[in-house]
Amino acid sequence: MAYKGKRINPQKFERGQIKIMIILLPLLIFMAMPLVYIANHAFKPMDEVFAFPPTFFVKNATLENFEKLIKFSRTSGVPMSRYVFNSLIVTVLTVGLSLLFTTMSAFALAKLKFKGRDMMMNVNQMALMFVATAVLIPRYLVIAKLGLIDNIWAHILPLMAYPVALFLVKQFTEQVPDSLIEAAYIDGASDVTVYRKIVIPLIKPAIATATILVFQQVWTNVETSNYYINDDSMKTLTFYMNSMINVNNTVAGQGMSAAATLILFIPNLVLFIILQNGVMNTMAHSGIK
Repeated sequence: MAYKGKRINPQKFERGQIKIMIILLPLLIFMAMPLVYIANHAFKPMDEVFAFPPTFFVKNATLENFEKLIKFSRTSGVPMSRYVFNSLIVTVLTVGLSLLFTTMSAFALAKLKFKGRDMMMNVNQMALMFVATAVLIPRYLVIAKLGLIDNIWAHILPLMAYPVALFLVKQFTEQVPDSLIEAAYIDGASDVTVYRKIVIPLIKPAIATATILVFQQVWTNVETSNYYINDDSMKTLTFYMNSMINVNNTVAGQGMSAAATLILFIPNLVLFIILQNGVMNTMAHSGIK
């Protein structure tokens, strides 16, 4: 009996899913191996970290690496809690503002008619071809001219504009039926009402995907702390962890490096798990295929 459910993530098990599971299980195991290794490696004692042949799973789990990491952070002039606070503020503001401007721009470029619309989209598509190093100097000059060196907005402004997210959301917004939007205008709805009440609910899958992309870009970013921030108390957790890994890139520091890697990886994994499930279910019920 083939699976005929309507939900992408059905709540009950169906026999028709067995064939799909048999096909996907080896791929799932292969893709999960790096994640399992990262988690196990962070809890290994030093003798297991350098065991030969290397062991995949930890045998004697310990929190020693995390304890060393905390002790090392106390030797610096800035407590780790400050870096965590900076990262949370920067990530929340950047992701929120980026999604706001991305969805508004996508709605305008996909559904509104005005002069220069095609040119703006072409500029965004050209921006997709630029590598990050090509815009480092122009970005620094703009940040310096605005007087944002050693300012929290030096973290936020360079990362708010994400061409990939705009392109993705704009393409998805084009699938919203024009007849639906025209009916709303006939009923007296404004552009803001159409954007809030019609477009946003129907493009939630694209918003969730854009959230993952923007979050990963912001959370793993170290360039803003490197180039625009001189004050250590204004730098982010990712910069601190990467600096610590480089400083302790020795035999004795491998355990701390593994712990730091796991700490930086967990938020990405958690966000992906939460939003990935939301994307699938929203696409199944949004009517947009």
